[in-house]
Amino acid sequence: MQNKELALRHLDDTDLNLLTVWLNKPYILSWYHDADEWLAEINERHGAYAWIRHFIVMEGETPIGFCQYYDCCDANDMEDWYSVTTPGDTFSIDYLIGNEAYLSKGYGKAIIRLLSNTIQAVEAARRIIVQPDAENHASNHVLLANGYIYDAQQEYFYKSLN
Repeated sequence: MQNKELALRHLDDTDLNLLTVWLNKPYILSWYHDADEWLAEINERHGAYAWIRHFIVMEGETPIGFCQYYDCCDANDMEDWYSVTTPGDTFSIDYLIGNEAYLSKGYGKAIIRLLSNTIQAVEAARRIIVQPDAENHASNHVLLANGYIYDAQQEYFYKSLN
């Protein structure tokens, strides 16, 4: 990975075309499956999905990826892999590298670190949970490299923030 710092900036309307391209790339569709569903959610980021924090990952002036986080309590009715009843306690994340030039160079690890640190700095969260596909070895690896622990019983990764 180069020495430039990564930064998160809030997603805005000018990012939608780029995000559409990224979400329709075959290597991303392998894990995200339905680009239209993701885009519908993102397009409702000021309405029905205002509780999700959407970001573009920047390396300098170059957009390289997308990530988001949300309070699991807000998504409780939409997810079947967890049950969270205390607001502000448990958050979840999603992330991708859309610019292929940045794949397999350590940027995934840096994105997870940055996103996790952002949640810890902004929210009063106790933990972060995430459930990437078991076959997504790259995603699983970067979570472990950032101190996440795999809970085999719950079938997700978690990181305590206390």
